[in-house]
Amino acid sequence: MMNTNSPNKILKELQPEKDFFIGIDSDGCVFDTMEIKHKECFIPNNIKYWNLQAVSKYARDAAEFVNLYSRWRGINRFPALVMGLDLLRDWEDVQKRKISIPDVPEVRAFIDSGRPLSNPSLDEYIAEKGETEELARAREWSHAVNQTVDDMVSGIPPFPYVRESLEKLQDTADMLVVSATPGDALNKEWSENNIDHFVRVIAGQEMGSKKEHLALAAGKKYKEGRVLMIGDAPGDMNAAKANNALFYPIMPGEEDMSWQRFYEEAADVFIRGDYAGSYEEELISEFLDHLPETPPWKK
Repeated sequence: MMNTNSPNKILKELQPEKDFFIGIDSDGCVFDTMEIKHKECFIPNNIKYWNLQAVSKYARDAAEFVNLYSRWRGINRFPALVMGLDLLRDWEDVQKRKISIPDVPEVRAFIDSGRPLSNPSLDEYIAEKGETEELARAREWSHAVNQTVDDMVSGIPPFPYVRESLEKLQDTADMLVVSATPGDALNKEWSENNIDHFVRVIAGQEMGSKKEHLALAAGKKYKEGRVLMIGDAPGDMNAAKANNALFYPIMPGEEDMSWQRFYEEAADVFIRGDYAGSYEEELISEFLDHLPETPPWKK
C-alpha cells in the first residue's frame, strides 16, 4: 500500500494487477465515523470560529442536514461550510435573531479556484492571494477540525462484513481508498484496524476529488463494467458515473445490512458481470430515497 500527495504520479501511473477495480469511500462507508466527526468535531468548531453562538441550535441542524441527512452527505468540508451558512441565512427563524451570518466570499473563491480542497492547498492559495482575516479564519477552523478529530475519533472498527468483503475480493480486484478525508486521518483509521494492506493506495483530499481519484487510478485501464465505487453519499455516486463506473451504495442508517448484502450477493453479481442495469438501478433508487433535498424546516 502506498500513500503520497502526488496524485498525478502515483494514481496515474498505477497499473492494474487484477481484472477488476474497486474504489471505497471511508467515512460513513467503511467506518461509523460520520456522526461523531460532524456532531462532536465539525459542528462545535463551526459555531466557535464562525461566530454562530447566538444561533447554535440552528447551526447544528443546518450542518447535520448538509453533512449527514441530505443529498449532499459526504461533500468536502469547505463547500459544506458554505452550504450550511447559506441555509442559516435563508432560515426564517434565524433571521428573527437579527445576527449576521458570514457570507465568506473568499472561501467561495477558494472553492471555485479548481484546486484540491485541502489544508495544504488552502495554504498555497493564501500564499498566492495574500492572507486576509477570512482566509486566516478558514485555515484556523479547518486545522482545529482536524485536531479535534485526531483527539476525539479513535477505536472505531469497520462495519461488520467490511473486512470479510476486502478479504473476499483481495485476489480479484485492485482496491483503492477514495475519500475526501485528510490522508493522515485515513491512514490512522485504516492502519489501526489492520485493513490498510488490502488497498493499493489510500487517496485522501490532498490527492484531489473523488472524481479525480477514479479518473487517474482506473480511467481506461479496465474493461467496461469492471470498475466499481462503494460509497455512502451521492458524491460517491456522481464520481463513479463521471468515470463510467458502477456504484454500490452503503445506505445511511442501514450500513450493516448494506455490507452484508455486498459480501453475500452484490460482490458476486459484480464479478460475474451482471451488476449494470436493473440490479444497480434498484439499489440507487433505494439509496436516494434515504436522502432528501429539502430541509425538514422548509416542508
